[in-house]
Amino acid sequence: MNKIDHNDPLSKSADIVSENIQQLQQLFPEVFKEGKIDWQELQATLGDHIDAENERFSFSWNGKSNARKEAQKPSTGTLRPAPEESVDWENTQNLYIEGDNLEVLKLLQKSYHQKVKMIYIDPPYNTGKDFVYKDNYKDNLSNYLELTGQKDEDGRKLSTNSDASGRYHSNWLNMMYPRLKLARNLLTDDGVISIHIDEHEYSNLEKLLNEIFGEENNLGTIIWDKRNPKGDAKGIAYQHEQIIFFAKNRENFLTNNEFKRPKENALAIIQKAEKLIKKEGVVNDSVRKQFKDWIKTQDFSGGEKAYSFIDDEGDVYRPVSMTWPNKKQSPEDYNIPLIHPVTKKPCPVPDKGWRNPSKTMERLLSEDLILFGKDEGTQPNRKYLLKENMNENVSSLMYFGGSDDDLLKDLDVVFDTPKVVDVAKKIIIPIAKNDDIILDFFAGSSTTAHAVMELNADDNQQRKYVMVQLPEPVEKNHDAYKKGFKFITEISKKRIVNASKKITEEHPEKAKDLDLGFKVFKLDSSNIKAWSPEAENLEQNLLDAVENIKEGRSESDLLFEILLKYGLDLTLPITEHEIAGAKVFNVGAGALLVCLADNITVAVAEGIAELKKELNPEICRVVFKDNGFKDSAEKTNVMQKLKQHNIEEVRSI
Repeated sequence: MNKIDHNDPLSKSADIVSENIQQLQQLFPEVFKEGKIDWQELQATLGDHIDAENERFSFSWNGKSNARKEAQKPSTGTLRPAPEESVDWENTQNLYIEGDNLEVLKLLQKSYHQKVKMIYIDPPYNTGKDFVYKDNYKDNLSNYLELTGQKDEDGRKLSTNSDASGRYHSNWLNMMYPRLKLARNLLTDDGVISIHIDEHEYSNLEKLLNEIFGEENNLGTIIWDKRNPKGDAKGIAYQHEQIIFFAKNRENFLTNNEFKRPKENALAIIQKAEKLIKKEGVVNDSVRKQFKDWIKTQDFSGGEKAYSFIDDEGDVYRPVSMTWPNKKQSPEDYNIPLIHPVTKKPCPVPDKGWRNPSKTMERLLSEDLILFGKDEGTQPNRKYLLKENMNENVSSLMYFGGSDDDLLKDLDVVFDTPKVVDVAKKIIIPIAKNDDIILDFFAGSSTTAHAVMELNADDNQQRKYVMVQLPEPVEKNHDAYKKGFKFITEISKKRIVNASKKITEEHPEKAKDLDLGFKVFKLDSSNIKAWSPEAENLEQNLLDAVENIKEGRSESDLLFEILLKYGLDLTLPITEHEIAGAKVFNVGAGALLVCLADNITVAVAEGIAELKKELNPEICRVVFKDNGFKDSAEKTNVMQKLKQHNIEEVRSI
């Protein structure tokens, strides 16, 4: 039984440098000599693809090399569960994580590698007034503990980034670079990152994303016209922001997704038609008249009003001309007459021909997608079914004025300049579908979580969210502080809870099938002393060898640290079993069995073997507490018993 010590990969988050070297070794084994990379050999292997010029196009700033190193440095921290602050802890698939997003992103590298479909963030815009995270590259976890008052140190590392600073842009880039670098690893191969930004850092952000994601993966930028010009402008008064999109891999994204979103009110139109037909029991003139009358009363912003017809099958449609659209006369194949289905006589061909060739016209006929008049004297039109045209291309312009001030007031939440829920929904819906994970590591007031829940209520899907937010103190003169909120995370969680209640009140039937809960986790130092780089004296190290679990840490704390370090999803189902007087955690239907009890005996091992046989997982791993055995002989006997039942991967902490 091997003990997981501080040098073991399981004692820390993913080692990105080691993983990159392993990938390089698989691609070019010939460039490795005695475990090191032979740079000259690698250059020779890459040939003409090496740029040896001293002057080349690059994007650089003061501190970039340190920011790159920080992204590659593993974290020795953990995420401690907080069920008491969570909602529907046992069942929810949503996460709310309190902590410095840099360290949290490191800790998520194993469990959420290539599992996030969409990253949607609204980072500090670097206006000179908002906060910029000041990282401590020596020990960023210690920096975070000081920041949140978990250590008795003076001073707060979080501060405003004044434009009077000589490194105004560099400070912001040093904050963003490692976070975006780590975030990319979490995206699925067809995933997308979307970022709100304004004029202060848009040009730098695009260059940064070009470097991290590649220029070829730039999907474009939406200009969000907020219809509210900035009143303090000294030049042009900006009234817009940008929302920039990059794919992890553009080709994969476009192959697996349509970059489209539902047309406004399309679903409501179809649902109205279904209700009228159900009421009458059949499609008849009464249904069609009621439907047309209803359409006329609706204030639709798009072209949905044209969909005012219902065919015999109950499908909503609109007629569209099939006339050749170009100025020149159409080819001969586009001028073949259509035969009227009743009179059996040819209908008139448009002067310049049909829009489609004869083969396409034959297909449209066979699919009943051509609309004929009462006789051959009327030129036919094409039938466009609404159900087949529910989506529209995402536009590069978005007009959406105002704010969510009234909505937040209704939710009893106070927060400055949050994202607008309806804008967030428009951004998310073309990308994230059922069961997809949306990550927001600048969560703020959790607009993203609110939008995800509303979207799921709208279309009966089950998108999941992961929110990450620094427990940043609320200023004492702020209205939120007067309401009792001491940290932004408190505002954020309160909003999710109240938004969930509002959705339940408005959609009581749908809410029964929605995931409106969230699991809370909090960033902290490792639960295991041997995994933390804190103990410096021999006496303390000797004591830690006897009891290496930190005081005040629970079995649940340890369990979730093991999940993180093994790379298992934090929302996997966990059940508890009582075996020979010891508690055994069953994670993911037997994928991992954890026993952190004292006085572990062979009887416990026999019970674990029986449980494994019952669950029959494809892979079974077992973890014990190292000092949980009575003596070394019992430890050996437990190991042998498990081996007899083909359980080979047994570790201790």
